[in-house]
Amino acid sequence: MVILQLALAFGEKFNNVIFAKKLDHNFMLAKLKVDNANGVTACVIWLHGLGADGNDFATLVQALNLQHIRFILPHAPYQKVTLNNGYEMRAWYDIYSLDRDSQQDDAGIRKTQTSIEALIQQQIDAGIPPNRIALAGFSQGGAIALHTALRYPQRLAGVLALSTYLPLKNTLAAEKHGANQNTPIFIAHGSFDEVISIDTCLASRQLLTEQGYTVDWHEYAMAHAVHPDEVDDIRQFLLRILPN
Repeated sequence: MVILQLALAFGEKFNNVIFAKKLDHNFMLAKLKVDNANGVTACVIWLHGLGADGNDFATLVQALNLQHIRFILPHAPYQKVTLNNGYEMRAWYDIYSLDRDSQQDDAGIRKTQTSIEALIQQQIDAGIPPNRIALAGFSQGGAIALHTALRYPQRLAGVLALSTYLPLKNTLAAEKHGANQNTPIFIAHGSFDEVISIDTCLASRQLLTEQGYTVDWHEYAMAHAVHPDEVDDIRQFLLRILPN
């Protein structure tokens, strides 16, 4: 759970923002939609971390106070996670180990990529162009955001990768799409992260740089969480890539 989380019930109206639970059977992901009723011109699809759900970032989204942006907060499906002794929880893919070079769930990552691409297409069909859509995620969700954005065949507005790493790094060179070669990438990490070490994140940043990407790097004195200063930096980044 992120440190700014507060309990909010589905369907509660809060300062003109509606939190609504919806199940879309095209991709079988339940999700929250945080949407100001008037003047939405952009969208951010925000993916939570392992074992959480879309509610985890609802309060942070409210704190950003970006009325022109629709936030889609999907819930990962339940599945068994090897790292947690096969316990079933919400997860975007299976995790075998937290070691930097451990085996990864290639099939699970790509399956979720397809689901997130379906969410993007849904927003395009609703009238928001791809260059007004950004992907964001925390921890495991951030890994999916990075993986999907760099392979997406249409230019996106940007990607935010919070307390995370680049998955399937050995396939990026062959699979990356030129449409998002220059897409802004915001990476934030805690100096004291005990779940995903900062060295793991720095290795991901180095690989991205070697592949020609420009990374907007932010480091905070925190563990595996979200820092208050980070919220301000996220807001400024979103205003830059998705101006009103």
